[in-house]
This record gives sequence, C-alpha cells and structure tokens, in this order.
Amino acid sequence: MKYIESLNDGERVSEVYLVKSKSIALTRTGKEYGNVILTDKTGQIDTKIWDLNSGGISEFEAGDFVAVSGQISNYNGSLQFKVDRIRVANEDEYEISDYVPSTRFNVEDMYKELLSFVDSVKNEHLKKLLNAFFREDEVFIKNFKNISAAKTVHHGFTGGLLEHSLSVTRLCDKMASNYDFLNRDLLISAAMLHDAGKTKELSEFPKNDYTDEGNFLGHIVIGYEMVMDKIKAIDSFPEVLKLEMGHCILAHHGELEYGSPKKPSIAEAVALSMADNIDAKLETLREALEAKDTNDWIGYNRWLDANIKRTV
Repeated sequence: MKYIESLNDGERVSEVYLVKSKSIALTRTGKEYGNVILTDKTGQIDTKIWDLNSGGISEFEAGDFVAVSGQISNYNGSLQFKVDRIRVANEDEYEISDYVPSTRFNVEDMYKELLSFVDSVKNEHLKKLLNAFFREDEVFIKNFKNISAAKTVHHGFTGGLLEHSLSVTRLCDKMASNYDFLNRDLLISAAMLHDAGKTKELSEFPKNDYTDEGNFLGHIVIGYEMVMDKIKAIDSFPEVLKLEMGHCILAHHGELEYGSPKKPSIAEAVALSMADNIDAKLETLREALEAKDTNDWIGYNRWLDANIKRTV
C-alpha cells in the first residue's frame, strides 16, 4: 500500500484509494474536469481528472474505493494527483484497515477473549442469551467486530465497539472479584451486551454515521429491544433476571442527562455504568494525548472538562 502521506512530487502512482468527494468543475476556458478528493488512513490528496473521456469519472461515486493511476505534482505548494485512469476497485484489491482508523489490537484475538468470558458464565439462561448473540447471530457478530463504539469521542474506529466492550467486561470482572456482593454472571453479561445497540445505531466505515434507527431511538433503547427479543426465544428465562438485565442496559450511562432512561438501581448497574465511564474517559484521554506530540499542556478537552497533559 502506497499511503498518501508518503507520496512525493514527480512520482508515478498506481494504487487504490477511497473517494471522499467528487464534482465536475470548469477550467477558465470552459472545459469540464473532474475535481476529486482521495483519502486513506494517513490523509487526503487533491485529485484532478483532466480528460473525462478516459478518466472514468461517471463510473464511481463518493464513498467508493477506486483503483487509480497517474502523476503526483506540486501545485502552489501542495501535492496534487493528476489521474490518467480511474475505476471502481474490486473487493480483493484493498484492505479496509488501510483506509479507515482501526483498533490497535487483533480483532479475532479480542473476540476469542470475549467468548472466554461467555464460557465463564455459570447461569444457564444468561449463557444462552450470550451465545444467541456472540455465537449464533452472524449478522450481529460481523457488525460487532467492525462497528466503532462512537462516531466521535472515544473508540471511533473500526473494531472500536469490540475493543470497548471487552475492556468494560474486563473491568467488571475485576469489580466482581473485589466486591463479593456483586452478581458476576449478571454483571459481565450486561457488560458484554451494554452497547449491543450500536451495531444498529452506527453504520460501518467508511461512512461511520448514525443510521435512521440510531437518530430516532439511540443505542440504549435499540440495545434493550435487541436483548429483550433474544430473551423471548429462551424457554423459562426468569422474569426477575430479565428485568435486571434490561435495567443494566437502560441505566448504563448512569445519569438521565447522559441519555439513560433510568438511573442505576441495583449494584450491577452501578458497577457497569462506572466501568463504562472509566473506559470511555481513559480512551478519550489516550486519543487526545496521542494526537499531540508534546509533553506540554495540551489544552482544554471538553469531553473531560479539563486541561490535560502527558505524564510519561
């Protein structure tokens, strides 16, 4: 992969990039040309298609992956890509991780660890519920591995939902080992499923935007409905356990002003909301620190409501 950040003036390039935008513009003499922005995970480049007959601009749209060939040049101090040929790329010609921000960790390794938590649950009804999601629902599994945990703020990258859910589950497992009055099975089951609704709230990369369902309902309500639907298919699922699980999902943001329709009323819901908040805030801090290569004060971060600084 020839990343955009490594392109140089005068270089010939044949590569696959993601189309951020495209439009038809006019030269000063009134001739039409293609005005395109190409991107990958390292940046973007202004791209021109001067010969529309050979360029194939009518064959692709914004959001498509395209195979391009052409010349890199310096124009007014910035690099510009003059494209000779462009076409929609085949799926086997690119890896999506080259074009979108991705988790630092191996997705399959993380999922394997998550399944080990599923297997550690002793309550037969909760284990059936977890298996219904994480072993039997192929659409859910695919989305759960690929969707981000947020459009912005924290874990806003492919694999982010899995990374965040696993991290929250680890934290809840530690809490359960430290506080013996917590129901570990309920707590870690709720931790694994607390953001299940995000598989329908957010679209996959490269779009990574709210769906209609996400805009209308939000992931807390969507996730609650998803969990309740799975429970309905499990024979003799205890009514109280169903209510406790549903409550943990509905209360996991902790406060009404943060979007939870209920405040935590049981210990497991309190622990889950705290673990969710810990992981979200620390990941927000990590991403903010990594975005600035300095040991000085970085400045005010509105999500953390503080001026932040790296210590190591």
